[in-house]
Amino acid sequence: MKSLTTVLKSVALSLVLALSAHAADKVNINTADAATLQTVLIGIGQAKAEAIIEYRKTNGPFKSPEELAMVKGIGLKTVERNRERIELRSSAEPAAKPAAAARPAPVTRR
Repeated sequence: MKSLTTVLKSVALSLVLALSAHAADKVNINTADAATLQTVLIGIGQAKAEAIIEYRKTNGPFKSPEELAMVKGIGLKTVERNRERIELRSSAEPAAKPAAAARPAPVTRR
């Protein structure tokens, strides 16, 4: 009996760790395929994932997470549930670089 409770506790701990690891996943809604969208986003199945891709093809990349609510079948509640999982940077966009310092004008020597 004691070993059964130990096994059950181990299984419960494993599930908690697996779910928290899964919750940390992020998805770029501008580049992800339908399978990735439905795996990472809560409340998004195959049909809604395909609708996201179709919207993206028609209207271009998403500029904000809220724009995801413009896709038929997706509301602001779904966007809010997934806010931590949504990324927007397009793959062609380089990571932000710090602004270069202005160079002083050259000094002429006598």
